[in-house]
Amino acid sequence: MCLVNPELPERVGVAIFSRAPIPGETKTRLIPALGAEGAARLQRWLLQRTVAMALVADVGPVSLWCAGDLMHPDFLLCRAFGAVALCRQPEADLGLRMLEAVRQSPAKAGTLVIGTDCPALGISHLREAAQSLRTDDAVICPVEDGGYVLIGMKTPAEQVFSGIDWGTDRVMAQTRQQLSAMGWRWKELATLWDVDRPEDIERLAASYPEITVGLIANGKTT
Repeated sequence: MCLVNPELPERVGVAIFSRAPIPGETKTRLIPALGAEGAARLQRWLLQRTVAMALVADVGPVSLWCAGDLMHPDFLLCRAFGAVALCRQPEADLGLRMLEAVRQSPAKAGTLVIGTDCPALGISHLREAAQSLRTDDAVICPVEDGGYVLIGMKTPAEQVFSGIDWGTDRVMAQTRQQLSAMGWRWKELATLWDVDRPEDIERLAASYPEITVGLIANGKTT
């Protein structure tokens, strides 16, 4: 459960999914390159950037769906950025968790569900996705590894999230199959990239030079 604003018929909600930046428990695939503390600092930066970006995009109410302690200081800090509802992710697979976020959204025009792993996702993408829900049943922003970093829909539909091999390179292809089988019309935004593997760090640093200046550098990166 989460506390959200009253129903907003003309706006599109943004539900952000994130883990708390706890050393050793987040961005674990990046720990060999960054160390546990460095990986947590990166997660903290990604979290704060995503929440701020969603608020500035101003397409509708923003909710932060938290894995772990809802009262973690980094989650509470995000509420200081603006009107952000804190929600606890239910105990379920990723698909059912995203479905619940769409079901609880107060925005009747649709809901966008995003993660925090894609620094390439920006204000223009959220606005484009929100606009597309005026005419399409769904919208998706694919990423290069075969998944997606954003999915939006006008109404909650469990089938969109069923039969998906989460965490694999088949996610986007399987989602297309589900949408097609439902007879939905959807829009795909330009394919982006996310930060999941050690080889993504160099690309991140090239796009955001400040990352290498004390933010995640811990002696293992340059």
